[in-house]
Amino acid sequence: MELDLAGAELRAVLNRLRRAQGQISGVIRMIEEGRDCEEVVTQLAAASRALDRAGFAIIATGLQQCLTDIDGSKNTGEDREQMRARLEKLFLSLA
Repeated sequence: MELDLAGAELRAVLNRLRRAQGQISGVIRMIEEGRDCEEVVTQLAAASRALDRAGFAIIATGLQQCLTDIDGSKNTGEDREQMRARLEKLFLSLA
């Protein structure tokens, strides 16, 4: 199953990942500076949410594409149930 992100979807996912990257860099800097634990954890939680949102956006796009492929008979031998199981596993990996 290949993921084809284009246009606005791609920009949105990349922006979320860049935001998370910046937040993680900030967390590292905060730890190195000996900042307050609560501030560090707050920033770490924000980075985690940004990563989760990017992951869910990718899975949602993949799900939409998979359903289109199944309906359009672009299936490469994988039946609906197998594809559903794979997508469920991916989705649960973020939970």
